Amino acid sequence: MPATSPHDAEVLGALRAHFAAATPVDERERESIDEFLTVVPGLDAPFDEHADVRHVTASALVVGRRGVVLHLHKRLGLWLQPGGHINDGEHPAHAAVRESEEELGMSVTHPPDGPLLIHLDVHPGPRGHRHFDVRYMLLAGDEDPQPGEGESPHARWFTPEEAYAVADPGLRGGLTIALRTYVRYRE
Repeated sequence: MPATSPHDAEVLGALRAHFAAATPVDERERESIDEFLTVVPGLDAPFDEHADVRHVTASALVVGRRGVVLHLHKRLGLWLQPGGHINDGEHPAHAAVRESEEELGMSVTHPPDGPLLIHLDVHPGPRGHRHFDVRYMLLAGDEDPQPGEGESPHARWFTPEEAYAVADPGLRGGLTIALRTYVRYRE
């Protein structure tokens, strides 16, 4: 695999600048930011899941008037935000939308003023991978999720209280920021 492409270098530079200036929501995010800033810049292809077991992924906290949408992860058995691997040449913000629409079967959008990167969590992935998960806030209407074939059939709206009750520690910080930030975008 060649060294980081110009596109990837530009995206990585923006992510590094964002997280270097970010105020972590909790100690877990502080540790995730430190690890991201130490490890990811040294990867040859940071967005390629096949180049290294350590790579950047993208996910979304999908919020709306009804609360937050989570899905029951097929392999992990945990209620999580939608997300996954980034396609070649794809911006993480676009991957968050694509993955959300695929996994939830509903239309989602970035806020009117553009993509809003709100959280970072570093955690183990399958097959010994290490995911540096960049998380965006996405907006949804009132429709119910309708996951497609091959996706987890269990996806639904949660009230903030319900979401916190089922969230794993890596999700709680992102929920806090998404629900606090969503107030700006409510009608």
